[in-house]
Amino acid sequence: MVASDDNIANANAAAEAFFEASLPLLRRHKLSELVPFGSPLLALVEQVRTRGAAVNEYKVDLGTPRNPGERLVDLHVAPVSDRPAHVVVMLQERTIADKMDRQLTHRGAARSVSALAAMLAHEIKNPLSGIRGAAQLLEQSVGDEDRTLTRLICDEADRIVKLVDRMEVFTDERPLEREPVNIHLVLGHVKRLAQSGFARHIRFVEEYDPSLPPVLASRDQLIQVFLNLVKNAAESIGETPADGEIALTTAFRPGVRLSLPGSKTRVSLPLEFCVKDNGPGVSEDLLPHLFDPFVTTKSTGSGLGLALVAKIIGDHGGIIECESQGRHTIFRILMPMFLGDDAEPGSVA
Repeated sequence: MVASDDNIANANAAAEAFFEASLPLLRRHKLSELVPFGSPLLALVEQVRTRGAAVNEYKVDLGTPRNPGERLVDLHVAPVSDRPAHVVVMLQERTIADKMDRQLTHRGAARSVSALAAMLAHEIKNPLSGIRGAAQLLEQSVGDEDRTLTRLICDEADRIVKLVDRMEVFTDERPLEREPVNIHLVLGHVKRLAQSGFARHIRFVEEYDPSLPPVLASRDQLIQVFLNLVKNAAESIGETPADGEIALTTAFRPGVRLSLPGSKTRVSLPLEFCVKDNGPGVSEDLLPHLFDPFVTTKSTGSGLGLALVAKIIGDHGGIIECESQGRHTIFRILMPMFLGDDAEPGSVA
């Protein structure tokens, strides 16, 4: 709430978190001191005072030196009926709204792959087995020169079967067997696997919140998720850079909630797990489609790894996002926490 002299009169906990200042501190500032110089928000406040009616403005950047980076918000500014010249400013972070929209898109894409995989498994694997069998019979009666061709038929048939097998993972609709999982043990296991193989030349940095509560999840699937993300990070960095670095971080971020489809229940997602790398980054045109099936930057990739990661996180009730700016890429996962055997994970009354 902004008073008639433009001082902050009141603010809720979400506003304190957004401006990274307590209410007593906010009350010592005018609105113009909290937002960028010449911000449209200041003009909206004056417009509401003059007209006495509420106004809306979408995708306004409130990034300041105090709150660096792009901070896109949707604004709703309205007069306070019993306090002359006072206005209420409501901010909805656009990044959160976009994140929810994109996550629903990821889930829809995963469902599309599920239907496609079920069809492929039936329509492709059966004739492939016949082709492979015929090639093996031919191999017994041809010369050495032609045997190379029959071997090629068998190898290519096997390659297609492996691709279909990878897609069949998307059709697995069995309920998850979940238990309280210490995410730091999972990340430690993934780090050891990476350092003994594909990421032996890369430096790892760990920034963990030791007080983090457990996450209700399948340990094996979380290992699969983070192994995939760390492998992508290592491949992005490449073999040669001496300054290659992958950071694994965990944090508690209250305030993010997701409405479950077809339900009024809102689930809190306070557990944040990040995989960061200093590779060349992801191109801006690819970023919105990164979790779609068959989207890849690798010459030999199938484009199913990140689609599967998005499906697993979605099945756990979480969301995943990617941010990439220059030599700085972050995969951020938000998950519900384990509240005990008698409570739903992350549920809010």
